[in-house]
Amino acid sequence: MARQRVHRYAETFRRMAVERFNRCENATALARELGIDRGLLYKWRRLQERAQEQPGAKASSREGRLHREIGELERLLAEKALEVDFFKGALQKIEARRQGQGGSGAKASTTKSGK
Repeated sequence: MARQRVHRYAETFRRMAVERFNRCENATALARELGIDRGLLYKWRRLQERAQEQPGAKASSREGRLHREIGELERLLAEKALEVDFFKGALQKIEARRQGQGGSGAKASTTKSGK
């Protein structure tokens, strides 16, 4: 007969502890404040990250890989959009400088010599 695992801490407490752990700078002080071992904070965070990677209990590894790939592609797309915005702004500044320097922007006229 298999022994059932008894959880000493409620799921809501564990979630709250991990949220605070992600925001805090001193894990030891937080663990002392909550009255738990510091290693539990790391364990709970790791378990929570794994659960978030696999939304369904029966999620295949292929689905997980695809979700990670989608996330990576979205991140890259956001970076490229920032680069495009940067270069658009730079081009606008260059065009403004060019317009301000030459007056009308037309070539200067010269008279031909009759000699």
